[in-house]
Amino acid sequence: MIPADDILSLPAPKADFRVAYGSDENQFVDLRLPKGQSLHPLAIVIHGGYWRAKYGLEYAGHLCAALTAIGVAAANLEYRRVGNAGGGWPGTFADLRAAYQFLMQNASRYHFDPKRVTVIGHSAGAQLALCLAAHESTIKSVISLAGVIDLQQAYILHLSNDAVVEFLGGTPTEVKDHYREADPMKLTIHARQWILHGTNDDDVPLSLSRSYAAAKTNAKEDVKPIEIAGATHFDLVDPRSAAWKEVQRVAAEATH
Repeated sequence: MIPADDILSLPAPKADFRVAYGSDENQFVDLRLPKGQSLHPLAIVIHGGYWRAKYGLEYAGHLCAALTAIGVAAANLEYRRVGNAGGGWPGTFADLRAAYQFLMQNASRYHFDPKRVTVIGHSAGAQLALCLAAHESTIKSVISLAGVIDLQQAYILHLSNDAVVEFLGGTPTEVKDHYREADPMKLTIHARQWILHGTNDDDVPLSLSRSYAAAKTNAKEDVKPIEIAGATHFDLVDPRSAAWKEVQRVAAEATH
């Protein structure tokens, strides 16, 4: 069996369009569109990498291409990250909102339906996806794949050498407002939420998705937690993996 982690080094199929939504070199979207001129649902995909500049959107291109094959347009977002000028909080999140607004303004140009938009985030990208859904009321559904979606726990566990401290600019005591603004656990989200996580994830603990789903269920939000037995961190974004069938099923449900 091919190791799922090599999805990071495999070249993704080329996008149909690369379009800029801002003036910075990291402010662009790779668009992949299904065949035909009818209006397609759109998946906005936000890659992970613990918000750091050394990780980019390339690996998420495989997921995007697989979604396009089932009739879903896919927008793979790049954004400023920690290590880029203006990256970190709040600049990173400002990029995501600018990209979303750009896509909505150009929906007719690229033949996707602005009323059928799902945001999919992987790893740290899931935190950004859920925040985006909290702030953009027109987003009706969001999917977290192995998400870093409990930032307080991410800090307590010192995940990836305190990546959340780098991203938010300090500890919860030092920048309390940043944690309040950025942590999906602290935000009200009206969109439908699917929270997927593999039981064999060694990169982001399953406990983060479990604590998030429990809190949001208690808050009466529309949350569907799904644990995929045996799946690792990158299985959820690898169309060759056994986990992909469930990811694709959820994506199809969310976008239709």
